[in-house]
Amino acid sequence: MNEMIFFDTLRQGLWTAVLISTPILSAALVSGVIVGLFQALTSIQEMTLTFVPKLAAILAVFWVSMSFMTTTLSGFFSGTLIPIIAGM
Repeated sequence: MNEMIFFDTLRQGLWTAVLISTPILSAALVSGVIVGLFQALTSIQEMTLTFVPKLAAILAVFWVSMSFMTTTLSGFFSGTLIPIIAGM
């Protein structure tokens, strides 16, 4: 395996990681901003108020986007890594 194949595979793997993590990270960002605005408007500084809605949003988005994540990751493995491992 030469360097070009290695770096191309690494680039594709990093891009796949970005695609898979985007829904969860965006849900955490949006729920964090909403809860932060709510805390700033009401002057409530409770730590569980930030943790529980973020966790609920992350779990909901993970459950909804699990099929997308699975197909993206299996497509990366079957299209990129398996042919390299098999030597094709």
